[in-house]
Order: sequence, then structure tokens, then C-alpha cells
Amino acid sequence: LHLSAVKLAELHSDLKIQEKDELSWKKLKAEGLDEDGEKEAKLRRNLNVIMTKYGMNGKKDSQLVDTNYIKDGTESDTLDDPRLEKLWSKAKTSGKFSDEELDKLWREFKHHKEKIHEYNILLETVSRTEDIHKNVINPSEENLVKEEILHNKHRELKEKLRSINQGFERLRKVSHQGYDTTSEFEEPRVIDLWDMAKSANFTEKELESFREELKHFEAKIEKHHHYQKQLEISHQKLKHVEGTGDKEHLNRNKEKYAMLEEKTKELGYKVKKHLQDLSSRISQGLQHNEL
Repeated sequence: LHLSAVKLAELHSDLKIQEKDELSWKKLKAEGLDEDGEKEAKLRRNLNVIMTKYGMNGKKDSQLVDTNYIKDGTESDTLDDPRLEKLWSKAKTSGKFSDEELDKLWREFKHHKEKIHEYNILLETVSRTEDIHKNVINPSEENLVKEEILHNKHRELKEKLRSINQGFERLRKVSHQGYDTTSEFEEPRVIDLWDMAKSANFTEKELESFREELKHFEAKIEKHHHYQKQLEISHQKLKHVEGTGDKEHLNRNKEKYAMLEEKTKELGYKVKKHLQDLSSRISQGLQHNEL
């Protein structure tokens, strides 16, 4: 796959979550609690996203991210959207961003690209389900269940599209004006969650509690970023030492690399699991708004 050390650690975290979700689904299915197949369909969508994200779906140039960091001041992946490419080009040449801020902004652009990709996968799934549903001649109780599934998927599409539109407006604003030093959050995933939380059916007390939890979540993400950087540095050192033939030095570097790799995997899993839980809570609040 030619993945960097960081991306291999992220793949491990994504697959660990996928495995846990599939084990939970198997238990539900054995108890007859997924008769409509909605949870199974969601698992398949998630696996499709993972395979596409890491270039395992058989298509060329399908990896969403090569690394989280800009190499030698240039990005190593395209954004696949003329509007995003234009904004990124303008931001790079504006002189309003430090190298560190450009690094952070690039992560925001890549995060936005991932959201669009996930939306398109869900849209394709919904379209296929609708085509099958239209070909059913005799309505039945089973088809009424499928209609409810379609309704839920359309609601999910609506939420994702709203998040994409909000995200693009933020990227447009930041690209033109630079970063707001008074901004409450910096991490793109946390900003998304906070924007959505403010639209959900939360009381002031619940919203304040959620804000505090997001601060802890952002600190967890920053810690993960730190270990990702250290892992990349360790990987480069390891490759250099391998060429020197110094066995003692090599063994020390291997031990350090293994420790950083394991810590990065562990933090990556915790970050993504926490993100799942927070997203689920917001989704419930948004659904309550529509009732």
C-alpha cells in the first residue's frame, strides 16, 4: 500500500473499531435485533469508506490522505474539488498563515474532502436502495420497514450535507481572513461537532457540558497529533540507522519506534471511538429537532 507509518497506525485504529462494531452487530443479529438490515448496511458503508481512504478498493489514486503533515512545504495529495483547490491556493499565497497554521489549514481541507467522500458513498447507497424499492410491485409490511430505513438514510444525508456546507463556509472565511485568535476550538472535527451541537436539541446546561467535553476531546486529538509526529521522526531515524550497520543503535531505535507505534495506535483508537460517541449524541439531538 506504500502507506506512511502514521497512516498504517490510523488504518489499524479504523480496522479495530470496525471489528468491534461487527462483533456487536453479530450479537444483535443472533438476537434478531437487526431484521431490517440497517446496521449491517451501515457496517458495509463504513468498511467501504475505510477501503477507499487507504487505497484498498482496487482503484488508483483513491487514498484520501498520505500523511497529516506537509512535506517540504508542499502537499502530497489533491483535493479533487476545484473550489477547494482555489481556496487552498489563495491561502498558501496570501501570506496570512505561518507554516504551522498552513499545516493546520491543510488538515481542515483534507477533513472536508473526507466528509464529501463519505457523503457520496452514502448517496450512492441510498440511490441503489431507492432503485430496488421502486421495483417492488406489491407493498407489504416489510416494504414499510424499508421506507423507514430510506427515511433515516435521507435524514443522515441531510445532516452530512449541512455539515459539508458549514465546513466549506468556514474554509472560505479562514482562507480569506486567516485564523481567528479568539476561536474557541482549532481542530476541524471538534469545530464540526460544536457547530452541529449548537443546532441540536440541547438545553443550555447540556450544551455547556458538551462544550467542556469537546475541550477534553480536542486535547486528546492534540496528544494524538504529537505522537503521530514523533512516530514519523522515529521512522525516518530508523531508516537512516538501518543503513549504518550499527546493531546496538538499530535495536534502540527499533524499541523506541515500536513504543511510539503502539501508543499512536492506542490514541488513534481512543480518538475515533470518542468521535463516534460524540457524533451519535449530536445525531440524536438533531433527530429530536425534526420530530
